[in-house]
Amino acid sequence: MALPDASPDTSDALQVLHRVFGYSSFRGEQQDIIEQVVGGGDALVLMPTGGGKSLCYQIPALVRDGTGIVISPLIALMQDQVNALTALGVRAGFLNSTQDPYERQAVEQAFLADELDLLYLAPERLRTESTQRLLDRGKVSLFAIDEAHCVAQWGHDFRPDYLALSMLHERWPKVPRIALTATATEATHAEIVARLGLEDARHFVASFDRPNIQYRIAPKNNPLKQVLELIRSEHAGDAGVVYCLSRASVEKTAAFLVEEGIDAVAYHAGMDARTRAANQARFLRDDGVVVVATIAFGMGIDKPDVRFVAHLDLPKSVEGYYQETGRAGRDGEPATAWLAYGLQDVVQQRKLIEGSEGDEMHRRSLGMHLDAMLALCETVDCRRVRLLEYFGQSGVPCGNCDTCLTPAESWDATVASQKLLSTVWRLAKERRQKFGAGQVIDILQGKKTAKVIQFDHDALSVFGVGSELGTAEWRGVVRQLLAQRLLAVEGDYGTLVLTEDSGEVLGGRRSVSMRKEKAPAGPARKESGSRSGKGARVPVDLPAAAEPVFLALRAWRAETAKEQGVPAYVVFHDATLREIATRLPATAEELGTVGGIGEAKLAKYAEGVLGTLAECGATDPDAAVAAPAPAPGSGSGSAAPARPAAPDDDEPPFDLDEMAPPPWDDWQ
Repeated sequence: MALPDASPDTSDALQVLHRVFGYSSFRGEQQDIIEQVVGGGDALVLMPTGGGKSLCYQIPALVRDGTGIVISPLIALMQDQVNALTALGVRAGFLNSTQDPYERQAVEQAFLADELDLLYLAPERLRTESTQRLLDRGKVSLFAIDEAHCVAQWGHDFRPDYLALSMLHERWPKVPRIALTATATEATHAEIVARLGLEDARHFVASFDRPNIQYRIAPKNNPLKQVLELIRSEHAGDAGVVYCLSRASVEKTAAFLVEEGIDAVAYHAGMDARTRAANQARFLRDDGVVVVATIAFGMGIDKPDVRFVAHLDLPKSVEGYYQETGRAGRDGEPATAWLAYGLQDVVQQRKLIEGSEGDEMHRRSLGMHLDAMLALCETVDCRRVRLLEYFGQSGVPCGNCDTCLTPAESWDATVASQKLLSTVWRLAKERRQKFGAGQVIDILQGKKTAKVIQFDHDALSVFGVGSELGTAEWRGVVRQLLAQRLLAVEGDYGTLVLTEDSGEVLGGRRSVSMRKEKAPAGPARKESGSRSGKGARVPVDLPAAAEPVFLALRAWRAETAKEQGVPAYVVFHDATLREIATRLPATAEELGTVGGIGEAKLAKYAEGVLGTLAECGATDPDAAVAAPAPAPGSGSGSAAPARPAAPDDDEPPFDLDEMAPPPWDDWQ
């Protein structure tokens, strides 16, 4: 589909945007990025999930002569990516281990015959000499390195095979490269540049803010019932992702939700491949399915209508948390990022870091990542501001996170901290004993439990000195002392021990401020739309008269997608259906001015859409005629002023299924 002009320019890119993707103008820095790559220059793009990164390499691949090679860890979802591009009339293919030799040979022949616009490869396949010789024989228009943060050794989702991608510029020095990622701190940014040899590339850093996502962190108190309440009260019938720490927790949580009437499926690396693939396909292609997965599952799906992401265990880093929560609300509609967080999360993560493989530098790096995540959990300030600060950006209180909606209080916990640390010290000094948080709290509260009596702990001078605080409050003190590294855990049983900084508090040379513990709160947001009788969400800004039309279009889309064996969003996104239901185009020509409808989709779906509108009594049945198929390589014609800018939800899927999971993925 590449345009024949030997010197492509901005007008060529705009023409492709209009003709193929159905939009009249770019958003943000998309145009500058595309111009850089179309002109043969390298680019490093840091843009949040849902910000439109994929257009930044798809359009240059369509404009430049040859085939764009996309290096991506998305093996499990490459087929869906290719389906989505094919629906747009783009010639796309992939090479990976899921294909048989005949399928791979057909794709290779299409590449050599210059019959592909985009070819997806995993970094492991690119490293093979046979693949490199194949690329030598064809014509490569660009290299797109997706999820480039995988190259960062101390970042999240490290993938060693990405380190070999520095050879791209050495072997193909005249082919432009574009590296893209949704999450990178300044350190990770610098490491990507160094490892991929992108010192001379132009850097494009967009804001990491996702204003439509409401960030909430709740005290952990029976997390299964908490997430069930979240779904029932705020997200009934919605698609969502629930992350758990272990495979056993995934199975237990999915079974619990199914028993409670929630349409849920499990996904983790320990499942057989067929079941895992079937569950993933259900989540991607059906409406309102909840997937429960291990934190190692980086689904980063191209499913625009995920309304919530819930974590039942603490993520290992802010990068991971941001990446995972970013899978919600890619269509720009309101979405929820909810996390249940408690003392045991801190204990487990500290223990896992101490027992992790790798040298001291690696453990120190893991500890720094955890410290930043704990600081986000314990902050009394706006969570969005803290997130942006972590990525080196500034922000103002958002009014759309739990600390903004119900401001948290802080209190002077110096005396309470001294009491608790003194108890730990006396147990170790006077009794040569170490205990976990439960026993220490019982001593502080003066509880004569069997264990307290057994070890004669009621004779300690600190027995009962902490009766002013409840158990939940004392657990909060322990948790926050651990978060501030004023207390530590050791051993398989998570016993409490002092740190080098504990003496500063015990000696009165350091004060301790803590976040005041709050009782679990109820739902924090209003519904983002009304519900149909079958539970489907109707966009909040949709006029009442357009609701039945929108729902009829959704039903047509679901049936069409099922017939074609593709996810519903491959046919049309909700935003496109909403515009159709509001504007009620009466002809194929009018339908072609709706955002997200390029020439290929107009030719393919005009008859079905206009027929559905006619059945609703919204248009004249005689006007429901299909648009003519576009001529290969045809231009866009006159621009349609009603057509909006490029969407924010065209990000390709992101699946870490084949990545090495972190050590705690198997924790039971």
